[in-house]
Amino acid sequence: MHAAQNSPRGRQSTDTGAKEAYLAMVERIARSGVRDVATEREELRGISAELTRWLADRRLLDPSGERLSTPDRALRHFVAEHRRRLRETVEGLGRDAQALDDVLSLLSAPRLDAREAVETEYFTDREHTRERLEELDALSREEFLAMRNSFPPAQVLEASLVRDLEMAANGIRIRMLTSQQALRSHAPARYLNALTDAGAEVRVAATVPLHMNVVDRAIVVIGAGPGPQGEGGDVILHSTPVAQCFVRVFTHAWDLARPHTERHSGHGRTGHGRSGCALSAQEREVLALLATGAKDETIARRLACSDRTLRRLMNQIMEKLGASSRFEAGVTAARLGLVS
Repeated sequence: MHAAQNSPRGRQSTDTGAKEAYLAMVERIARSGVRDVATEREELRGISAELTRWLADRRLLDPSGERLSTPDRALRHFVAEHRRRLRETVEGLGRDAQALDDVLSLLSAPRLDAREAVETEYFTDREHTRERLEELDALSREEFLAMRNSFPPAQVLEASLVRDLEMAANGIRIRMLTSQQALRSHAPARYLNALTDAGAEVRVAATVPLHMNVVDRAIVVIGAGPGPQGEGGDVILHSTPVAQCFVRVFTHAWDLARPHTERHSGHGRTGHGRSGCALSAQEREVLALLATGAKDETIARRLACSDRTLRRLMNQIMEKLGASSRFEAGVTAARLGLVS
């Protein structure tokens, strides 16, 4: 019922009836020859609220609501009202244009002492730093530069590898420069091998001056060494000019480094592990559970097997994947797409 009343046909009917009522009242006034204000007021009080609104919206009713207005008077009222609105609009646009010019002039004004404010974040808790790095990695769109003079434990590296592989899969160019000292343990070497297989560029230098990340040449994450109280700290700088300075440092060290071509012996093996086709459904389930961080007791309980059987399964998996440890098996499985 409500929809029918608001339909175009319903509005047209209302307009027609209102026009006819208005013309009838005007005709009665014209026939009388003399405009009787009291009679007109009384008649207007007797019309419906809907007709009153219709007349008022079209300025055909005096603001007092007691007299009818002629169409030409209503038209003059509309013109005056719109002229006022246009004048206010023009004045408002003029104020906005002046304000815009003032703001634009400030952009080109010389800054005090030619200094730029740099947004800085400082972390003393390395776990909080890693959480923030995950957020920044997700914001990366074009390029990720990294310098490493050391690597975290294998478990942290494994979690980092998942994010790094996602960035590589999203088309982000990854360049990592590391020191020879950092490659002496097996976990970093396997981590870098997996990155190289995913398309990242890795180079090795005798020494690396900094431990840092540069995200899209706009954000720098740098290890700041001991803090004010002797604690370790990490600093995040949000500034394109500052980031460009660190990019030049990175590029200089990168040009002097050699490509990372050394492979761990486990990756040089051939056999079923290169394709993963020989893994059984049970072995794949073990890998999937390991990827979630499940412990041996949980995995054995899930598979309804003994600890001895689980160890045998793990040895079989590492042999098929050509891995010498659980970590390497996880890295290889992730690279081959054997676990999600």
